[in-house]
Amino acid sequence: MQDLNAAEQTMIWLVLFTSFAGLGYAVFLRNQVMREDTGTPEMLKVWHAIKTGALAYLGKQAKSIIPLIAILTVALFLSVYVVKPSAEAVEHFGKAPFNVKDPNGILLIVAFGRAIAFIMGALFSLTVGQIGMRMAVDANVRVASEARRTFAGALRIAYRAGTVTGMLTDGLGLFGGTIIFIIFGKAAPDALLGFGFGGTLLALFMRVGGGIFTKAADVGADLVGKVEQNLEEDDKRNAAVIADLVGDNVGDCAGMAADIFESYEVTIVSGLILGLAIVGLTGSVQWIVFPLAVRGIGVVSSIIGTYLVRVTSDTARGAMQAINRGFYSSAAFSLVLFAIMTALYMRTGGAIEWRPFLSVSIGVVLAIIIDKITEFFTDTHFSPVKAIVKATGGGPATTILSGMSLGKESAVWSTLVIAGTIFASILIWGGEVKDTGAYVLYGVAMTGVGMLTLTGNNVAMDSFGPISDNANGVAEMAGVTEGGARQRLADLDAVGNTTKAITKGVAIGSAVIAAVSLFGSFLTDVGSVQRQLGLPLLQGINVASPLVFIGLLIGGTIPWLFSSIAIKAVERAAGLIVNEVRRQFRDPEIMSYAKEPDYANVVSISTAAAQRELLTLSIISVTGPVIVGLMLGVEALGGFLAGIILSGQLLAVYMANSGGAWDNAKKIIEDEKRDPAANTGKGSERHKAAVVGDTVGDPLKDTAGPALNPMIKVINLVSVIIAPIVVSVAVADSTVKLISYVVIAALIGAFGWAVWQSKRETA
Repeated sequence: MQDLNAAEQTMIWLVLFTSFAGLGYAVFLRNQVMREDTGTPEMLKVWHAIKTGALAYLGKQAKSIIPLIAILTVALFLSVYVVKPSAEAVEHFGKAPFNVKDPNGILLIVAFGRAIAFIMGALFSLTVGQIGMRMAVDANVRVASEARRTFAGALRIAYRAGTVTGMLTDGLGLFGGTIIFIIFGKAAPDALLGFGFGGTLLALFMRVGGGIFTKAADVGADLVGKVEQNLEEDDKRNAAVIADLVGDNVGDCAGMAADIFESYEVTIVSGLILGLAIVGLTGSVQWIVFPLAVRGIGVVSSIIGTYLVRVTSDTARGAMQAINRGFYSSAAFSLVLFAIMTALYMRTGGAIEWRPFLSVSIGVVLAIIIDKITEFFTDTHFSPVKAIVKATGGGPATTILSGMSLGKESAVWSTLVIAGTIFASILIWGGEVKDTGAYVLYGVAMTGVGMLTLTGNNVAMDSFGPISDNANGVAEMAGVTEGGARQRLADLDAVGNTTKAITKGVAIGSAVIAAVSLFGSFLTDVGSVQRQLGLPLLQGINVASPLVFIGLLIGGTIPWLFSSIAIKAVERAAGLIVNEVRRQFRDPEIMSYAKEPDYANVVSISTAAAQRELLTLSIISVTGPVIVGLMLGVEALGGFLAGIILSGQLLAVYMANSGGAWDNAKKIIEDEKRDPAANTGKGSERHKAAVVGDTVGDPLKDTAGPALNPMIKVINLVSVIIAPIVVSVAVADSTVKLISYVVIAALIGAFGWAVWQSKRETA
């Protein structure tokens, strides 16, 4: 902070205050939701079963994660002896108020900073996921109860409960990044990498674990309950129903919240690292103050926009319009404040520096465009989903083919939009003669910051989905029929499916933008180490180089391997659920409603299966870049990252949108009049084909696709962290190189073991 003038210091303190305002708004909304009616004793009974299952999963997950956090905290502390403190850190802590002249003292400060930042990132990500999920569970029964009276009231409760999670994400993410900047100043990247890595790693665990849990339960419930037994979606005789409802929360609340949170962290990390590079060129700290100020404005905008969500038409379309109205209000308010802040603060040679404003504005627009692309390909009101509905007349095969075609086309348009965004950054910043690469990549990072400006809105939209889905399940299992409640909840559920699909699109897009900006941070860090060692600077990644091309090819395969293992994990876990549900259906007392199924046993099976699969996927994500970097060199590692970004983007969008479209196609048929003779409605052959499509799509859209987001960022962050080591090893003596060969062999062994483990037939 000593490098900032009085106005800049005031601005940073205002940003910190804004983070507290976001957290306070979350508490305010939570208190509002908790005051709502909880419904009948039967509804509370169902709710209690869901809550018990959710808490059991959270407890198991925490026990699995905390030991790993402890180990990695020690590793981050010791990393200073390999990745030395930056020149900025030495300068920063050598001046007042620290006045540390001893190099070992500075070493310890940075070591503690990295370790504590890592703990903060991990715990904040865990907190967002856990509290967000608890809020969603507490809200579902209240939404179900209010649906007996009004559609508008039910939507208000569901959306505000989701907003609690959104504002926690906003508030904690901004608080963490700002407090690290206040302490470390220009040396913030030394600690922020730990902050980003902590959040990203936890997001990987929560996203993957939650995805496996929810889809194992969902597939098991649908295949046996709907297809084999011809039961309703949430028939209380189905032993997997509670696990399915729990899964909606662990996957789409806890998992998505952690996913968006780590994108939020990563874009700040990359923005500050690249901003610091421009500070070195210009001497002005405004380049690292700007992204924090943008994030502060985003919190204020999200508060305003989310509170403005009011339904004017008691229909699914009216609900979607109300949610979109809140989102667009936040976007408009943000753009106005960005312009004002830029005009007042961003100056170069006395002239207003509009380029950062243009970049963050493009990010806001990018989020809206991706929203619309995803909505077009997954919403029930548009032609792609209607085409799948038509295809169900030909049976499961044509249903699958139609959804695959839709998903692949949607991936093309989403990728082209992101490519256009990066090209826009080139047009905006490419005329800079000082250092074109640094400026362009800074522009990309600001686009990512802008894209996640409305994090509060995005997470609110996502959490709205499982809350509405759970409310529908609570009403069905509790036998709620009065006052048109079931239709209101069905409409909210349909809207929730669309909002979940939309936010998945934003999450994927933000992951790619974050990865591209991290790629810029990677090049910056490599250049810094090469400069210190007196080596020729890496000017870019030459794809014509055979080693780089090999890295590119290997990187392109990793998302496919990762997705394959994730889907196989769902298959194994779902097989166990199917066998358990079938076993319980053989009990005539369950089928006659004389006794309840053993819901807890299915929850336990899903929980255990999800936690078992985490280790395999984590090993692949962490070891892959280290192996490529140490074996093939730093430039090949850059090619590896490029391959992952491209392949991961295409595959993630394809899986997310095809799965979302299959799901909504099924819901269209379920809303039809039930008439087996006309082949319409539930129980018809078209419905069975749609259920098969949805069952195939579920692990794609809720497990494998979303899991690629944190995987891409974990690999990129690991690459940024190890890049200095890779550069140093390449010019080290024979003893160090021998040690690196041993490390490579051990890591290849771990990678191979992980792949071998994924091939086992039983969970």
